[in-house]
Amino acid sequence: MEKFYTYTLPNGIRGIHRAVRSDVAYCALIINAGTRDELGDEHGLAHFTEHALFKGTEHRRAYHINCRLENLGGELNAYTTKEETAIHATVLRRDIAKAAELIADIAFHSTFPEKELVREREVVADEINSYKDSPADMIYDTFEDMIFEGSQLGHNILGRKTALKHYNTERIKRFVTRTHTTDQMVFATVGNISDRRIREIAERYFAHVPASNRSFERIAPAPFEPFEKSVSKHLHQAHCIIGNRAYSLNDKRRLPLALLINTLGGPCANSLLNIAVRERNGLTYNIEATYTPYTDTGATSIYFSSDRDKIERCRELVAEQIDTLCRESLTARQLAIAKKQYMGQMAIAMESREAYMLGNGKSFLIYNEIEPVEKVYERINAITRDQIAEIANDIFGRTSTLIYK
Repeated sequence: MEKFYTYTLPNGIRGIHRAVRSDVAYCALIINAGTRDELGDEHGLAHFTEHALFKGTEHRRAYHINCRLENLGGELNAYTTKEETAIHATVLRRDIAKAAELIADIAFHSTFPEKELVREREVVADEINSYKDSPADMIYDTFEDMIFEGSQLGHNILGRKTALKHYNTERIKRFVTRTHTTDQMVFATVGNISDRRIREIAERYFAHVPASNRSFERIAPAPFEPFEKSVSKHLHQAHCIIGNRAYSLNDKRRLPLALLINTLGGPCANSLLNIAVRERNGLTYNIEATYTPYTDTGATSIYFSSDRDKIERCRELVAEQIDTLCRESLTARQLAIAKKQYMGQMAIAMESREAYMLGNGKSFLIYNEIEPVEKVYERINAITRDQIAEIANDIFGRTSTLIYK
């Protein structure tokens, strides 16, 4: 049974630690703030803020931030999603306090110097250009823009180049003050470090931060009508997404849906879609199904690319697999294999301690607890064929389609 040490600092920042035997330690400050928390004139600001955090603090210039852990053989990074921002580090066990101090400096003492922001705007603009050159990535965001149209979930993470010039020091500070509140933060750690030592480190570098509380609530997206849309992109291949809204992070049907999606088009070569479309018919190089849950909603999609003249045949084969799941569900044997496969993937994923640490932190941030993996396995084993069929009909009974060609 996994054992976690959890604590809460006086300012509301929560902590979660898992002790493991290793010379390497991992830590992250995970903040419950992302692009859906931007105001109407702030699209892309959460992501730009993530970049700006590394450009100078009250104690360090950008160069010194970059060198602090790298000179020790460690790594420092960050990411932004629609609902969270994370600053994370990987270091040798003896350097965990240095990593925590640097993360705290970045998170709470960044100055966002305008001179550095001018250069970083060009970096982010280049990132946006690179993204536009990848239709396989872009179609996912466009699809979510459409199923969440009218909500803050309905715009991509990077934003637009035209908006970047308006994001200055003052705008970033206002965004951070409004969204990066201590009641929405978790300091997650994994390493061969005692609980007492971790608590001491957290108190030393995070407890001085004044307490702050979120003053706004996220608004759930309004209902939408399913659509079918084709966009001419003058591409060599066609790209297609078929999907729908899905269950939220707090929905009890989330785990059965995740199992269904993994069986339908997960990373394994024996997924139903990979066998039907690629292995038996040779129509695509890549076909996959994904499920992304959010606080109050979710998105699920089936993506594939193919030659333009084969796109409709691919859609027919996908529809056949979905129809079979809706009418007949999985066979008892398929379901048993699917469960073993999914649990095996979870166990293997946990061997990546960085991903494991980030997953623990996000779970603690959302649920204020960590469900032991043994309990998760029990819930997976309890999933029935009827549940799978019911969920398949609910999610794929009425789908939307977006095609780039």
